[in-house]
Amino acid sequence: MKSKFHTIVKRLTVVTFILLMSVSVFATGTLETGSAVPSSGSTYKGNSAKYVFLFIGDGMATPQINAAESFANARKSDDVAIEHLRFAQFPVVGLTTTYDAGSLITDSASAGTAIASGHKTLSGVINMDVSKSTAYKTIAEYAKEMGKKVGIVSSVSIDHATPACFYAKVPSRGNMYDIAVQLTESGFDYFGGGGFAQPTGKNKDQEDVISLARKAGYTYVNSPEEFRALKGGTQKVLAVNSYLQNSSAMPYDIDRKEGDLSLADYTAKGIELLSDDPDGFFMMVEAGKIDWAGHANDAAASIGDTLAFDEAITKAVDFAEKHPEETLIVVTGDHETGGMTIGFAGTKYSTFFDEIAEQKMSFTAFNQEILAPYKEEMSANIEDAQLADLLPVIEDAFGLDYDALSEVQRNELEIAFDRSMGNEMITPRIEDVYLLYGGYEPLTVKITQIVNQIAGIGWTSYSHTGVPVATFAKGVGQELFLGYYDNTDIFDKMALAMGIDTISD
Repeated sequence: MKSKFHTIVKRLTVVTFILLMSVSVFATGTLETGSAVPSSGSTYKGNSAKYVFLFIGDGMATPQINAAESFANARKSDDVAIEHLRFAQFPVVGLTTTYDAGSLITDSASAGTAIASGHKTLSGVINMDVSKSTAYKTIAEYAKEMGKKVGIVSSVSIDHATPACFYAKVPSRGNMYDIAVQLTESGFDYFGGGGFAQPTGKNKDQEDVISLARKAGYTYVNSPEEFRALKGGTQKVLAVNSYLQNSSAMPYDIDRKEGDLSLADYTAKGIELLSDDPDGFFMMVEAGKIDWAGHANDAAASIGDTLAFDEAITKAVDFAEKHPEETLIVVTGDHETGGMTIGFAGTKYSTFFDEIAEQKMSFTAFNQEILAPYKEEMSANIEDAQLADLLPVIEDAFGLDYDALSEVQRNELEIAFDRSMGNEMITPRIEDVYLLYGGYEPLTVKITQIVNQIAGIGWTSYSHTGVPVATFAKGVGQELFLGYYDNTDIFDKMALAMGIDTISD
C-alpha cells in the first residue's frame, strides 16, 4: 500500500508541474496574435542547443500517431493496447494550433511559414506577409548565419511547400521553379530525398535546376551507391532518390523495395555530413506523404509513412544520446489531413487494425501498376471491362474478399469501377463525385475506404482539417515546448533554445 501511495503522489506531483508549466507558457504565448515575439521571453536560461533537429510530419496530428501506434501493437498482439512510437515517448509534449491568417484550416505553405519564420500568412504563400510584399527570415537562415551547417530532407519533392518554407520566399507555392532556383542560391549544406517538380520551369524552357545546383557547388547524387559513398567533409550535397514514385516524390514506405533508400537513410546521411562542423547544425526532416495518404484516405499508406518517420527520428535520438547536453529534437505536424478518426459507425466500439496489415501497396502503386495498365488494355473494348477481372489482384493487394463484403459494399465497388472505367450509367453532379472520391481514382479510393471501415477507421475529408497537432521535444531547451501554444511559437522556442536574437531583426 505504501508503494502504491507513493506512486500516486509522485504522479500527481508530475501532473501538477506539467500543468503549472503549461499555464506559464500559455500565458506568455502568442496564441492570439501569431506575432514573432519569443513566447517564453527570458524564462529560458539554459545552454544553447548546438545540434537542432526539427521533424515535421505533414498532415500528422494525434489520429495519425494513434493509428500507427495501434497498428504497431496489432502486428504483435491481440491485446487491446498501443505500442508507443519512439518520439511519442519524448519527455515533453505540447499542443499546437495551426490556423493561418485567412482560415482556421491552414495549408502546408502557411503552416510551414509559421513554423519556419514565426509569422502567420495566407494559404499558398511561402515566407511572405499577407500583402506578399515583405519577406521573412527563417530559422534555418538564422542558423546558417550563426555558422551552423543546414540540412533539408523531405520524402516529397524538395521544392514542395514544407521544405521550401525553410529556404525560399515566394508569393505562391506553385512557383516551384523559382523555389528550386532559391534552393541552389541558399548556400545550405545538404538537401536530400525527393526531386524537383518543375526542374526546367512550368513551360520546360528554363535551365535545368540540377545544372544550376552544380554551378553553385553542389555535389549531385542520384543512386544508392553514390549516396552511400558520400562522406563527411563533402562541401554541399544534393541527393535525389533514384526512384521517384509520383510528383517527384519518394515512394510510400509500403511500396519501398529492398535496397531502396528510406527517410531514415537520408536522415542518417545528413547527420554524417553535417556533424563535422564545430558550430553544429540545424536539420529539418519532413515526412510529406503522411499528408498525401490522408488526402486519399489511405490509412495503410499513412501508417506506413508514420512508422518510417519514427525510424528517421530514431536516428536523431541515437545521435542525441551521444551528445545529450548539446542536442534538441522537436517533432510536430503542420496540420491534420483527412479528418482521420479511430472509430467508424459500422464497427461501433470495435477496431480491427490487423485488417490494415493485409494491404501490400498504396493507392498510388495500385493506380500505376494495376489499374492504369488495365484501363489501357481495355481502352478499345471498354464495354467488356468488368470488376471481376480485377478481383483477384484486389484481394492480393488489399486483402479484400469481395464475396465477404456486404451487398452495399459490393455495389459501391461496382459503381466505382464503372466510374473509373468511364462507362458509368448515371452521370452524377460533379460535387457529388468529389464527396464520394475526392478527385481520386474512384475504384482505388473506394477500395481503401472499405478496408479502412472494416478496420474501424473513418475519414471526414479529402483536405486538411483545423484541429491542433501535438508537438514533442527532447533535449536542450525541451521545457520550452510544454503547454498549449500556436505554431508560430515553435519558431520562437527553437530560436530561444539556439540562442538566436530575433528581436533586433
